[in-house]
Parts: sequence; C-alpha cells; structure tokens
Amino acid sequence: MKRAIALLLGAGLLAPSASAQTIDAADWPRYTRDMGGTRFSPLTQINTGNVGSLASAWSFQVRPEGGGAIVSSATPIAIGGTLYLPIGNAIVALDGSTGKPLWRHPVTNGLARRAVSYWPGDKGHAPRIFYSNGPSLFALDARTGEAIASFGKNGAVAMGVPYNGPPTIYQNVLIVGANTQEMQVGPPGNTRAFDAITGSKIWEFHTVAQPGEVGHETWLDDGWKGRSGTNVWIWYMTLDERTGTLYMPVGGPSANYYGGDRKGANLFGNSLVAVDALTGKYKWHFQTIHHDLWDSDLPAPPVLVDLKVKGRTVHALAETGKPGFMYILDRTTGKPVHGVEEKPVAAGDLPGEWYSPTQPIPAMEDLVRHSWTSNDIVTAADTNETHAAACRALLASYGGFFNSGPFTPFFLHQEGGPVKASINLPNNGGSNWGGSAADPKSGLVFINVSEGGSIGFVEKRKDGADYGRGTEGSNQLYDRGSLAGPGAYSTFSAPYKDPATGRTTTMPCIRPPWGRLIAVDANSGKIAWASRLGVTEALGKDKELTGRNNTFGGPIVTAGGLVFIGATDDRRFRAFDATTGKELWSQTLDYAPLSVPITYRGRDGRQYIAVVAATPTDQSPRTADGKPANGEALITFALPR
Repeated sequence: MKRAIALLLGAGLLAPSASAQTIDAADWPRYTRDMGGTRFSPLTQINTGNVGSLASAWSFQVRPEGGGAIVSSATPIAIGGTLYLPIGNAIVALDGSTGKPLWRHPVTNGLARRAVSYWPGDKGHAPRIFYSNGPSLFALDARTGEAIASFGKNGAVAMGVPYNGPPTIYQNVLIVGANTQEMQVGPPGNTRAFDAITGSKIWEFHTVAQPGEVGHETWLDDGWKGRSGTNVWIWYMTLDERTGTLYMPVGGPSANYYGGDRKGANLFGNSLVAVDALTGKYKWHFQTIHHDLWDSDLPAPPVLVDLKVKGRTVHALAETGKPGFMYILDRTTGKPVHGVEEKPVAAGDLPGEWYSPTQPIPAMEDLVRHSWTSNDIVTAADTNETHAAACRALLASYGGFFNSGPFTPFFLHQEGGPVKASINLPNNGGSNWGGSAADPKSGLVFINVSEGGSIGFVEKRKDGADYGRGTEGSNQLYDRGSLAGPGAYSTFSAPYKDPATGRTTTMPCIRPPWGRLIAVDANSGKIAWASRLGVTEALGKDKELTGRNNTFGGPIVTAGGLVFIGATDDRRFRAFDATTGKELWSQTLDYAPLSVPITYRGRDGRQYIAVVAATPTDQSPRTADGKPANGEALITFALPR
C-alpha cells in the first residue's frame, strides 16, 4: 500500500532541533499547557479545601479600544510570571500578578484571536511569540513585542490558505491548519509547517488523499478534485513528544449536508490523522464518520494519557467530537483500546447521494443521548407549560419526526410536498472545540458536553437564497433546510419569556439535562461521574439545575484536585471536585466565559486562575441603546492574601 505523501519544501532550511522543554510548574506555556493537551497543572496552592475562598484578583479589558468586534474565546499563556494574550487588534504582555501591561504590539490587516504560541529560542535566537491575523504568521520578540525582521519578510510569512490561529510548535517547526469557506471546490484544507527561525516552508500534508496516497480510493467518481473543506480549522493540535507524532483532527469535506458529488468514505475527512511532526510523513489514521452528511467535524485534537489496561501500560489518546462519542485509541497504532464496532445505520432518500452502510460506534458508555422518542419531549414538570406547549407546537408543525439513533439521515423535502423531518441528537455539538482535559495520574478524562436536538430535512437549493457558511453562489444541488426558511438550521428548541424579568430564554425541547461535565475513566472506558453543568435561572430555584449549552469552552484540571470550567451561557465560572464531580465554587460574571481557563503562579508566589469572559448573553449589561456594554475582560482569581 502506498503511503500518503507529505509535500516536503525546503527541509534543508530546518534549523537544528531544540531539545524538548521541561515545563516549569508555575507556567502555562501553551494553549493546552503541554504538548499532549492534558491541561493539567501540578500547582496545589488552590485545592479542594480552600477553593471556596477564591476571589477576584485583577482584570484586563480585552475588547479592542474604541469598541469594534468582540474577540471572545481567547486563552492566555503564562511564562515566568508574564501573560501573553491576543485582544483582536493587538497582542499584549501582562504582569501575571497585577495585570499591568508590559508591552503592546498592534495587529494590522485583520484580527488576532484565540491564542498565541511561545517558542523558547535557542543559543542564537531569543524567545519568540507567534500569532496569526488569518492570512499571515507573525513573529515577535517575547521580551519587547517587536517584530522579528529576519522571520519571513519583515516579521511575517504569508500562508496562502488562511489559518485563524497560532501555530502548534514542536522543536523548531511551526504547524498550522487551514480555514476555508464551505464551498465544494476551493482552496485545499492542507496542514502545513514552517521553520520557526526563517519562516521557510517545510512540509504540507494533503488532507484530501491524492492519487497514489493512502485513502485516495475512498473518493469515487473523481470527487477529490478541487475538494475544499477537509481541514484542521481548530487553532491548536496535540503531539506525542516521545515519538514526535502530531495528531491532526481533520474536519468534514465541503459541502456539509450534501455529498452526491463526493461519493465514498472521503478520507481524510472526519479523521484523526497521525503524522511525523518534523516531516509530515503519514503514520496512521482513524476515521470517525464515513462520508459526513451532518457537519459533524472533529473540532478538538485528542488528549494524550497513559493507561493501565488489563495489567499493561497503554500509551493512549482520547478523541471526542460533535457526535458525542469518545474514541480511546492506542496513540502509537491508532487501534481502539476499548473496542469500536462498525454498526449499520439508516440511509436517506436524496437522489444521487451516497450513504455509508455503517458508522464506527465505540464500545463505551455514551456521553450524550443519541436516540429520540415522543417520550423525550420536555414536560411542564421539567420547565413550565408555556415552554412545553411551544415545543409540542414546533414538533406538530413538522407533522412528526424520524430518528434512527446515531447518524440519523435527512430526507428530501420537495417544495409544496409533505415533510419528513429528522431529529438528530446531540444537535451537532456533543463536544466542540473546548476539548478535554486529563489527570495523568488517575487516567480520568474530563469533557463538557451539550445535549439538544435539531429538526429538519434536505431541500433543493433555491436560486438567490442565502444558505450561509460562505456558500453564496455555490452550484451544489441540495442543502440543509427547515420550516424556518432556506438555510435555517432549526434547533429543536423553543423560547420562553420570563414574566418576572421580561427576558427571553431559548431552551431545548428535550428533557434535561442539557449540559454536563463528565469524567471518563480511560483505563476502563467507563464514566466515573457526571454532573449537570449550568443553570436556567428563569425556571426558579426548584427547577434551574437543567444544565446549559456549553458548546464553547472546556475544562482544565489541577493537582489540587480541581476541575475549572466556564463554557456555559449562564455566565458562571465554576470549580468541581475532580474525584467526585461535586461543584465546590462558582462566580457569576457579567459576560459568559466561553474560553478555556488557565492557572499559573505569579512572581508574587500566588497561584492564579485566569479566564476571558467576552461573550454577551441576554443577562449581560447593556448600554442605553441596548448594545452590550464594554465589559469584556481577562479576569483572574486567587486566594486572599
């Protein structure tokens, strides 16, 4: 069998390898702290015994000065007591003990969001901060914030296909994914690598298997030609430093809901792909969905954890995604640790479509619900009669529903004809880009999941209609539709207006819980505990513990026995006992903290917890004209002095 080919460019320009860096316990030097993505901190100053005393320490405004776009979901990094953070129109360095700005580098021709990356330097080069504004990669001196003129052209490297995140850095290699629109034919979603010193391109991996490469046979009728999507759009990847293996979570091919022009399983769409980080050479892949017709990407890369399984040590990883399954794989071979079965799934009726007869289902406990019956509709006892009645009316408007469990297909709706609606759970977001955290000692993997449903069908695209996702002008024949109109993605939810406050809250039409924080014992594949994550205040104290949507954001874990997480749209930031799942502390913020938090030790010796809260909700402060007040901030917490 031929192997997928990584396009090698300028490999001779690769600088001598920097040795693997030992992480100082005080630091959080990467988006996930370590290369394996564990988000585990060895700090113990804040622990289960004193977390209830956490209080605000300092905050820093993250909205661009003068207003403008809200750049939520950013996560800082911490090195030697200094925080580095993108705030849209600038990169800033802050004193981690006080929040005092140390330097500020303006971003032009675009925005910098989500994160920055740190390179520790070598004998001839000082440490660097890397960021992206979309089209280009930039290098800054970590000490001063000044551009590194010798990197690329005056400190910038044009990537060709944009990437809206910083590079994943291994030794002297900068690795980036790709952000493409969701047109069938367009720019490739290939993963690429550049030299950290010069900016020269090193390798490129074809995420759509080309002729002669592994997986090319899964594209029938030349569906691979010019195919776009199929990209690593998430802004971080994970890596096994022991073997130098990079793990790429590749999203689905375009278009999202129609695949009649891309028949076959479509590798490497919806796959975890392992490659050599220095060369891009293919090692193995594991596909989680064959021929995706649900937009069920693999948003987050896996978390790496060593397990004890039947008395032997297994170097493993845990991968989750929008369908709400967890795949625990041997990270050396890609083989399932606890078993995966190819199970038959239902087919739809779209003319010319290709339906995979089976899909891979892990032999583990489900993290979310996948099946629906009429008994699952929300009741007045769950919420209230007003909301329950609205849900019944929504279901009745479709004249019924179809659900066959995981990977329920959509059916064709002819304009003016009868509707056959599909209900899909968990609404394209069991777990999203927030990803997982893991305790390397216990083997517990922590993941937040959202539960809900979508209801709808597939329809022939209407001329001039906006189906969103950058597909205006697409020549594809069919797309996702709903009774709400062309291109509308109808969630199976209904609004409720709180008579006490006058505010409207949209709530799912399935029975709670709607959001949970789950601990999976990866050694056994069993759920250790599951706690409801989030409250719906409009329902009152006796019903409010529903769990809430937490599609964005994710957890971290500490040696102090704590799991910290924001993620929910109820504006809470919380700490849970990592062993029992009991909620030990929460703080209500002005804005929703839909980002991954960090923890670090400042130069003053205190342990801090930091999170960006930058997404307004219905309950967030407003100005006189009803717009969100300018209160988005990086907020830190610490124990009282």
